[in-house]
Parts: sequence; C-alpha cells; structure tokens
Amino acid sequence: MIDLPQEIMAFKTTFGWCAIAGCEEQLRDLAFAQPTREAAIKRALRDSTSNVRSTKWNRKLAERIVAALDGEPDEFRDVQLDLEHLTPFSRRVIAACRRIGWGQTASYGEIARMAESPGAARAVGSVMAGNRTPLVVPCHRVIASEGKIGGFSAPDGIRLKKRLLALEAAAAKA
Repeated sequence: MIDLPQEIMAFKTTFGWCAIAGCEEQLRDLAFAQPTREAAIKRALRDSTSNVRSTKWNRKLAERIVAALDGEPDEFRDVQLDLEHLTPFSRRVIAACRRIGWGQTASYGEIARMAESPGAARAVGSVMAGNRTPLVVPCHRVIASEGKIGGFSAPDGIRLKKRLLALEAAAAKA
C-alpha cells in the first residue's frame, strides 16, 4: 500500500466542531461534536501524525455534514470510505448500518442479522463503538432491543445520540 498524504479539514456546526480526514476520495475519519477545532482535528487524526496536511479537502462533504446537523436529510451513501483497517465482519456491519435510513433505527441484533451473523449483537456494538466515520456510518441509529437507546461513544454519549435521533425524527415528520 502506498502511503498517500492524508488531508484534514475542520469546520463548525450547530453540534460543535467537526473534522474530516481522508485521502483522495475516501473518508478515513470524521470527528464531530467536539468543543474546539483542535480537539476535532486531534480526534479525526486518531494518533496519525505522519504525512498529514490541513487543507480544504472535500469541502462539499463538510457542507453536507453541516446541513445534516441542521436537520437536512442526507444518508451519505455515496461517500466512499477507507475500510482497509476493518475485518470482513466489521465491513459487513458497516454496510448494514449504512442502510438504515434517515429517521429510522435498527437494533444491534437486526444489524447482526443483516451482516449475516445472527447472534453477534454484542460484536456489532463493538464495531459501532469503534466507528471512525459517525454520521456517514450512522451508528447513532443503532439501538438496543425493545427500543432502548443503547450506548454511544461520541462526546456527550447518550445525550448526543438522543439529540441526533430527535433531529432526524423532526425532519422526517416535516
């Protein structure tokens, strides 16, 4: 694999600071709801310090994220992701999660079945906890069985997950 330079862009949204990092057309990391620009960049870079440059990389995606966090439905299914770091199971989970529509939810068990691994609900939770591209891979839409909210590893945890779900529900009703 050729080590191409990773590019990063930070921007402000109604949910706080975001940063997207990627290479060419592939999104590698997305940090959102961070208190500062610096925190968003640090989170998006995930310990990567080599071969990174700050640019206006993928301004269109940044604009779409800002709009989505303002309540404009966008499922980001056309966004290409760098999934090289994932196992085959994790890739299937990510693909299944990306099929959850705006304003909808699916349980960890449903995602496990969609990923052809029934009974792997806990493993789905682990994949979601390590999701590098929240919003684009809408892990906030994955809930526990019986409609319970489940966990959320983003800043402000479950409160942020509830806020995202409420935003999408309101937009879906409009």
